[in-house]
Amino acid sequence: MQPSMWKVIIADDEPIIREGIREAIDWKALGMEVVAEAEDGEEALELAIQHEVEIMLVDLNMPIKNGLTLIQEVKQQLPGCRILIVTGHDEFNFAQQAVHFGVDEYILKPANPAHLTEVLYRIKLQLEQAKEQDKHMEHASRQIRKNIPLLRERFCNEWIEDAISKQEVLEQLRFLDLPDSPPALIGIIRWPEIDLGQSLRSERDRQLMLFAIENIAVEIVSPHTLVLFRDPLGFICLIVWETTDVSLFTTIELAVTQYLKLQVIAHAEPIGNGLDEVAAAYRKARAGVYKEASISPLVRRARQYLRDHYDDPILSLEGTAKAIGVSSVYLSRLFKQELGISFVTLLTQIRISKSVQLLSSTNRSIADIAEAVGFDSQHYFSTTFKKTVGVSPIRYRKGEASEEE
Repeated sequence: MQPSMWKVIIADDEPIIREGIREAIDWKALGMEVVAEAEDGEEALELAIQHEVEIMLVDLNMPIKNGLTLIQEVKQQLPGCRILIVTGHDEFNFAQQAVHFGVDEYILKPANPAHLTEVLYRIKLQLEQAKEQDKHMEHASRQIRKNIPLLRERFCNEWIEDAISKQEVLEQLRFLDLPDSPPALIGIIRWPEIDLGQSLRSERDRQLMLFAIENIAVEIVSPHTLVLFRDPLGFICLIVWETTDVSLFTTIELAVTQYLKLQVIAHAEPIGNGLDEVAAAYRKARAGVYKEASISPLVRRARQYLRDHYDDPILSLEGTAKAIGVSSVYLSRLFKQELGISFVTLLTQIRISKSVQLLSSTNRSIADIAEAVGFDSQHYFSTTFKKTVGVSPIRYRKGEASEEE
């Protein structure tokens, strides 16, 4: 296959000059082809863009659009185009000025064919070198795009270990096309069957299951910006921007159980306001996952029942115990042993946590919020809220507003 020729345009208002330049050069030997000629600057610009020329020979003194204006506009439209000025003696100062616009060379009329050929040959070598460099850069760019998931995983593992500086974190985030603002949440998903060596599945099936868990996690969290990776322990980690809703990870647990019939443990922690807070939040989330692993499936089911039915004002220990098939006395004892708190305390924590979210993110009335989180009276809700949070719901909402102001 014959290599493509470098496309050339000659722009000069004198036909005899254009013809002289065209006839004086062995264009084919240079690997070039004169694809167009123009007698004014406007026509030269149109033809240059139309043919996407790589080389332009320009006279400075042309009608309609002078050479300097033409050169500036060509450089804007075709930044890779190489420009050679062929100019008269009294335009020499203009030619020197044009060098600042990215002109490669200027030659005085009448152009010496040998010198012009030498200059064009030098431009050809530069074009070939630039083309080769572009080819290598494109290849490198394809390799980087192909390896973006691997690069993100390596970066995130350095980030959670606090192994890189804040400046490096910023640079990597921008390079990997992630937000350079501090993320809001980090969550960890652990599949105990695999990391405790209890799986009888083949390695292929284990990896398929892990990918399926990741797909479910991404689907649930993906309304928000996120990056997913596996940490050195093999746990699935998600760094999430734009939300501190840790309940997303409870949703992931339930979805994995429902669709894959697997038991996973998921725990999330909000990240403090800073890029350097990620490592600390990761350590907390990891500790949370280990702590969750020590909780029996029965207590986890009971706790989830509370999370699903906290808005029921008559929700009770007895009703929860009956729903999961154990006695209330036994469930109460398990709560104290494994969580270190009573049923009522846990239910209150869940209700107050939900009310805080509603106070911060909605304009619903206090009475409406009290009812939405399962309290049968606004007064009791306000009293419990103040005892738990330290301020009344009204003051909490006002305090949030004043901080934003």
